[in-house]
Amino acid sequence: MKAMILAAGFGTRMQPLTNTTPKPLLKVADKPLIDWALDRLSEVNCQQTLVNLHYLGAQIQDHLKTRVSYISENPVLETGGGVQNAIDHGHFKDQPFYVCNADNLWLDGERSALARLADAWDDASMDGLLLLQDVNKANGYDGDGDFVREDTGVLQRLRDAPQGGPASVFTGVQILHPRLFKDAPGGAYSLNILYDKALRNGRLHGLVHTGDWYHVGTPTDLAATDKILRGPS
Repeated sequence: MKAMILAAGFGTRMQPLTNTTPKPLLKVADKPLIDWALDRLSEVNCQQTLVNLHYLGAQIQDHLKTRVSYISENPVLETGGGVQNAIDHGHFKDQPFYVCNADNLWLDGERSALARLADAWDDASMDGLLLLQDVNKANGYDGDGDFVREDTGVLQRLRDAPQGGPASVFTGVQILHPRLFKDAPGGAYSLNILYDKALRNGRLHGLVHTGDWYHVGTPTDLAATDKILRGPS
């Protein structure tokens, strides 16, 4: 399976660290965030990885060199528009593919989360499959969650689900199919628009992560995650 890493954003919440360094190159335990994702992809023998670039993209390209392919955006196209732009330029054809946020950081459980996603993918019933983490197990996350997962794996928005359902947060790791982007709006837009379409059709599913996931949104989050992963000094 091929993959796309979303690395074009401005990292506004991570300022002032991102004033001169793109967020994907900020380090946790001496490793840039984007390298954590690439290492996980290499473990499942990902066929090819595409990285989208905009803000300080030359720094990312200089760091990764020929490890990946690149597609540039000007202006920045947000998550949905960025993936659609890649599809419009001939990437991914009619096959499902991984999409990971470049600032994502997760550790696998007994099995690779990416391998579990690939095994769980059902082309007949899914347009998207999201890796979720229980809100009570999400390191550094203090929100209410994003989705409720039914026993069948079908997702509902937390705000639309019956009360009492277990809430999960989206980790930023997923498998998508290009057909999800049919009749998409174009330009800059969020993947949430397409998630809502898939939700209405019962074609957005979720898989619960069995390892650790770290919310790395601010300098405080980054420092806390770095301390955890470095372990006792």
